[in-house]
Amino acid sequence: MIFGCGYVGTALAKTLVAEGIKVGALTRNTERASALRNLELEEVIVADLDGENWQSQLQGRYQAVVNCVSSAGGGIEGYRKSYLSGQERIIEWAQSQQLRRFVYTSSTSVYPQDEGALVDEDTDTSAAPPTGQVLLASEQLLEANADVLGRWYVLRLSGIYGPGRHFLLNQVKEGGGLIPGRGDYRMNMIHLDDILAAILAALGGKAVSGVYNVSDDKPEKKEVVLAYLAKQLGLPKPEFDPANIPPRLQRRGGRMPDRSISNQKAKSQLGWTLSYPSYKEGYTALIQV
Repeated sequence: MIFGCGYVGTALAKTLVAEGIKVGALTRNTERASALRNLELEEVIVADLDGENWQSQLQGRYQAVVNCVSSAGGGIEGYRKSYLSGQERIIEWAQSQQLRRFVYTSSTSVYPQDEGALVDEDTDTSAAPPTGQVLLASEQLLEANADVLGRWYVLRLSGIYGPGRHFLLNQVKEGGGLIPGRGDYRMNMIHLDDILAAILAALGGKAVSGVYNVSDDKPEKKEVVLAYLAKQLGLPKPEFDPANIPPRLQRRGGRMPDRSISNQKAKSQLGWTLSYPSYKEGYTALIQV
């Protein structure tokens, strides 16, 4: 059962159906639901995850769950609605199932570190921002309810990109050579295909329950990434305008935290391998399409 069939969840549903696995899905988006029904899933429910009506609508019994819901918007309250309350509702429903696996796609935004820090799953998250604290609380529900969830896996995803989702390429193409904000911080990214590979590894492998960072091998500063993309596109090297700070970055001084996310645990324990170990491979594939 896939909860939250957006960008990642829909791609996962397609992958699982192609492998002959019976899949159910929940989404709050009616248009997305129509597309999912075209995949001939077992059932598709349209509902808010934090509500209770969807529990009575689900007819199937499931052995595995993937919760890849995204924020419902509205700032911190949207986070609580989607991530924390939604997780609680799933766990209530799980008591009627016989789950063997539970996979939850969280975010590396739970890490507060900056100034070039190397971050792994044991890094202190006590100073996480308010949204990160909500994510951490939703993660902790898995361990607290392991008796009804089976093996559980928290996959902390870095910045997602892939087919149909290439914000940086659009910035270079449409920015007129001048990019808002600053580019002097490392970007940790992960391609959609590698996210799916990590989820499948968690669903089908024998790794112990726990938290795993899902990020590529080679974080690089944004200014370097955009310069590379501009060169591949035959465009001038972009400049940054630190005085023009995007609203979402205004509280961060115009940039995201500068840190490197380690993926060694996921690679060594999940048996996960990457198709796109760096932004160069991933974006080159997108540009060539």
